[in-house]
Amino acid sequence: MVAVFSLAIALPKLKVVAEAEVDAFPSFLPKDVNRIKDPFARTLATRIQRLPVSVKFSENPIMSSCVKPLIQTKANPVVLLHGFDSSCLEWRYTYPLLEEAGLETWAIDILGWGFSDLEKLPSCNVVSKREHFYQFWKSYIKKAMILVGPSLGSAVAIDFAINHPEAVEKLILMDASVYAEGTGNLATLPRSVAYAGVYLLKSIPLRLYANYLSFTNISFSTALDWTNVGRLHCLLPWWEDAAVDFMTSGGYNVTSQIKMVKQKTLIIWGENDRIISNKLAVQLHCELPDAIIRQIPECGHIPHVERPDSVAKLITEFVETGTRAVNQCAPSL
Repeated sequence: MVAVFSLAIALPKLKVVAEAEVDAFPSFLPKDVNRIKDPFARTLATRIQRLPVSVKFSENPIMSSCVKPLIQTKANPVVLLHGFDSSCLEWRYTYPLLEEAGLETWAIDILGWGFSDLEKLPSCNVVSKREHFYQFWKSYIKKAMILVGPSLGSAVAIDFAINHPEAVEKLILMDASVYAEGTGNLATLPRSVAYAGVYLLKSIPLRLYANYLSFTNISFSTALDWTNVGRLHCLLPWWEDAAVDFMTSGGYNVTSQIKMVKQKTLIIWGENDRIISNKLAVQLHCELPDAIIRQIPECGHIPHVERPDSVAKLITEFVETGTRAVNQCAPSL
C-alpha cells in the first residue's frame, strides 16, 4: 500500500479545489464523465476545450481537444502528450503541479484518441497524427517545446522531434514504448476482426486489468474509477473507427530513429514497471546521444499518475536548470 499512501500525500499539494464547479463539463464530453469520482480528473475535464486545426488531409478544420495554459509566457512551454489510446486526463495530478511551478503547460490529445471531434473521420495513421500535431503547434504554441511523451507518447515525441526539430527544444520520455515494431501482425487483420479487437480494448475488464498491471498497488475502487477515466474517450462515436484506422496502418516504429535525436533528453522510468522493463530504459539511455536517466522507486508504468510530485519535480528541474545541471544536482528518487 506504499504507492497509494504516497499518492494520498501528493494529492493535497495540487491545491485543486474539489468543491469547485465540477459539473461544468464541456458539452462534447461523453455523459459518463459524471460517473467519475476523482476530483482531480473532474477538475481537469472542465478545462478541456476544442481548438480548430487545419490539416492537408481533411477538408474541414479538426476541432482538436486540449488543456490550454491559463497564462502563456515567453519561456519555452511544456507540452504533455499521453500514452496509447488515452487522453489528456492522464495528467490530472501532475498538470496542476507544473502550473503551480510557473510553467506554461499544454496537454494535447493525439489525433484519433482523446476528445477531438472526428465526426468526419480523417486518417489517423502516424503521418496524419504528426501533421495534425505540427499544425496545432504552428497555430497555437508557436515556440520550441519541452515535449513530454509517456509510454507510446514517447514514440510520438521522437517521431515528431526528428521530423520537426525546430519545434522541440528538449524531450522528456517516460517509461518509453519505443522498441515495438508498430502494431505488428495486427496491421494485417481483416477489418471485421480488427473491430472485434477494438471492442475488447474498451471493455471494463480489460482496462481494469491494465490498471492493475500499470500501478504498483491500488484498491479496487480506485482502479475502477481510474478505469472510467481512462476509457472515457472510447465512448465517443468515432473512437472505434479511429482505433481501427491506426491499428491497420501499422502504427509507430521509431527504433531506427532513436540515435538520430539531437535534443537533450530526460528519461524517467518507474522502477516497478511491469509493462515495459526498466532494462529498456538503460538501452534507451545508451542509444540517445544526449540523455540523462532518472528512476522513480516503488512506481509502475504511469509515473505522472502514481508519483505526480516526483514527475513534476524532475520536469521542472530539467526545464529550469538544463540537462547539465540536472545531471549533477538532481536528487535520487
